[in-house]
Amino acid sequence: MRRQRLLFIAAAVLMAVLLIRWQAVLFFLGRFLVVSEQPEQADLILVLGGDFWGPRVIKGAELGTSGYAPTVLVSSPPYAGRPEGELAVEFLVKKGFRREMFSILPHNAASTIAEALVLRPELSRRKARQVILVTSNYHSRRALLVFDLFCPGVRFISAPAEQFDPHGWWEKQAARELVFSEWTKILGTVLIAYPRYLVSRI
Repeated sequence: MRRQRLLFIAAAVLMAVLLIRWQAVLFFLGRFLVVSEQPEQADLILVLGGDFWGPRVIKGAELGTSGYAPTVLVSSPPYAGRPEGELAVEFLVKKGFRREMFSILPHNAASTIAEALVLRPELSRRKARQVILVTSNYHSRRALLVFDLFCPGVRFISAPAEQFDPHGWWEKQAARELVFSEWTKILGTVLIAYPRYLVSRI
């Protein structure tokens, strides 16, 4: 009986260790997606498209109001026949932010890589060498990777909006899908998209 009890305790301890270890690995997979750096004085604050009434544009506006850069450029794919940025600026002005602080760049890019390629000439035109990059925190690793690769010559500082908690993400279906999607796209960028882009430039 005593031996069985010791075996049961040992098995329970082993299971607990394995569980903790797997949770640590899963936490790392979620936490890796988030790059949050201390904002610095920059030439421009760039808010990526996809969240024109939410945390991304508010974060960009707050950074602009704090004086980190003279302009907040809102990347603006279309929404309901209008550039997202127009809707975002209307939303932000109603919240008390200065309209003059914002600029929008309409485009039809449907991916982060396409967005970087569309924005690259605009960053060059504005002579931006240091840019604060604002997106959702779960998207920040991939966005920083993409913009570093496809917009050489610009230093990007990641200052994301908080929209994802890496703790316990594996317990929620929506978060599991999000993490899987981001990791898939990160690997696709590094292993397929960027090498293909380099070849196309030869």
